[in-house]
Amino acid sequence: MIAIELWPIDRPKPYPRNARKIGDAAVDKVAASIQEFGWRQPIVVDVAGVVVVGHVRLMAARKLKLSEVPVHIADNLTPNQIKTYRLMDNRSHEETGWDLELLGRELAEIKTLNVDAALTGFDTTEIAGLLDADGEPPASSGSSEQTAPAPQRCPKCGFLKGTEAPQ
Repeated sequence: MIAIELWPIDRPKPYPRNARKIGDAAVDKVAASIQEFGWRQPIVVDVAGVVVVGHVRLMAARKLKLSEVPVHIADNLTPNQIKTYRLMDNRSHEETGWDLELLGRELAEIKTLNVDAALTGFDTTEIAGLLDADGEPPASSGSSEQTAPAPQRCPKCGFLKGTEAPQ
């Protein structure tokens, strides 16, 4: 079991060399999630109070003008493990894809509930692209294999990530 403490919002310190670029849209989505569902993941800090994982959650809490945030101190990790875990936590999210058939079913079901579908983190354009005109997932293609993430273009250099030839 991990220990979680409530800290004043200014106590956790962002890691100054955080390599992950965090956009306003991500902060807005996490802020909406915290408002709707409450805290479900603490911010993880090292023994000096520097954020290991949870920069977006901390930024969202500040946007919401919260006074306290839940924190777990990773006091059993070495500085080398902290540095490695910080990168792995962000990088691992890029290694996943979506089963579009199952995702469409989930989104279609959510649309029938009294829930704001934007709380899924998908915007209305993305949701519309996964559902037909009647708000239903398209007929099954018979394949439920996980697909690769959609290609993403770097706004600075134009590199199209996700179109690389297999190695």
